[in-house]
Amino acid sequence: MSELTTGVKGLDEILRGGLPQNRVYLVEGTPGAGKTTLAMQFLLQGAREKQRSMYVTLSETAEELRASADSHGWSLEGVCIREYIITETSVERDREVTMYHTQELELGDTLSRMLKDIREFRPDRVVIDALSELRLLSDSVLRYRRQLLALKKFFNECHCTVLMLDDRSNVERDSHVESIVHGVIALEFDLTQYGSDQRRLRIRKLRGRSVLDGLHDYAIRTGGLEVFPRLIASQHLTQFERKPLPSGLRELDQLLGGGPQFGTSTLLLGPAGSGKTTVAMQYALAAAKQGKKVALYLFDERRDLLIDRLSTMGMDLREVIDKGLMTASQIDPTQMSPGEFAAQVRNDVEQANVSLVVIDSLNGYLNSMPHEQFLAVQLHELLAYLGNRGVVSFLVVAQQGIMGANMTAPVDASYLTDSIVLFRYFEVQGEMRKAISVAKKRGGSHENSIRELRIDTNGIRVGEPLAEFQGVLTGVPSFLRSSVAGTGASR
Repeated sequence: MSELTTGVKGLDEILRGGLPQNRVYLVEGTPGAGKTTLAMQFLLQGAREKQRSMYVTLSETAEELRASADSHGWSLEGVCIREYIITETSVERDREVTMYHTQELELGDTLSRMLKDIREFRPDRVVIDALSELRLLSDSVLRYRRQLLALKKFFNECHCTVLMLDDRSNVERDSHVESIVHGVIALEFDLTQYGSDQRRLRIRKLRGRSVLDGLHDYAIRTGGLEVFPRLIASQHLTQFERKPLPSGLRELDQLLGGGPQFGTSTLLLGPAGSGKTTVAMQYALAAAKQGKKVALYLFDERRDLLIDRLSTMGMDLREVIDKGLMTASQIDPTQMSPGEFAAQVRNDVEQANVSLVVIDSLNGYLNSMPHEQFLAVQLHELLAYLGNRGVVSFLVVAQQGIMGANMTAPVDASYLTDSIVLFRYFEVQGEMRKAISVAKKRGGSHENSIRELRIDTNGIRVGEPLAEFQGVLTGVPSFLRSSVAGTGASR
């Protein structure tokens, strides 16, 4: 059976190619979910493919539909619009009729006119907006179901593909419609306490076809509805060489056993200001100077501020950005859903051949998730996907607190990543210093020592192992030698 493309970006991927032709489908959702927008994109795609497209409206007027299309920059010139809305004449007639139920007369008149117009136009694609009007006119469940069965038979005989829109204003789903149609596309629209509202799509039913099941985020913007298919890491396996990525700093590479390997993820964990982002940028710059593409996703620090701050340390991001080797995207978690973010990362990896990804920070990424338990699953799929594509990924996580054993992270992502680099503050002779160590590295060796980390106008410097101290990770170490001269990095 041939398929029809929907014209909705991402939806055809979920449908494994499109909608089977000459079938009847239900598009359901609450008001504001985007049913009309999706329906218009479906019909406009048909017009682009030289197919006859028809919009049957029982609620909105043609003028309202064209105004909605204008807001997206569309022209409905190639779409036939037919209105079947209750007029003043029918209202006056209702007052006069007493022998028959007015619903029966209105329903019969509406359906006869609609079917007559469809026979004459012979469309390939049809949208009926909305079933709620037919449900009200049918007056009873039995009559409503019979009318739906008759419509399905009629459309099958006409060899057209139909989308029937239904306002799911009530909580209960309409099982009568779902049992009759060939497939169900459910649009979910949830109000959030802050930021943009959450929109998700689910293919609830599609007879005889395998689809990408589950919930998929989508957005409505100028230009239409865009769906972001749920990321499944196992479907993106590639062949690559698992070699280490050096940072250009000998001591740092020694600490990480030569550097993080391609296809692995590294968690940079520590308090605010301890050097996590700067170390991640050291690897990003090193990769870019080797001619590899790098993508930075900034949830917290502003893009221009990061570039200016690193330039004072001799780390010139602007140069590699201008050469097209690095992109720095400012991510607003209140406006971008997790599914859209994953889609952006996937697009950068597959279309721009990105080899290194930095997410700064996971704290900001957490704000885009409604519940913490979903973050772990979403993050697991994203990191597994990047690993399967041979990408080096860095996740920056800021812990609450400055020093000591009471510091906590917003979410435990340590088991999800392949390597963990710890950053700590510690006090020495009235001065606050930084320490760096590696707690974990899968698939390779690493140093168990703790080294001092210095970041100044000369860039990053990693010192020798802090063998003279004990308790550095607690923040207040004790001295094992009488003299501390020569410990740490050279000034």
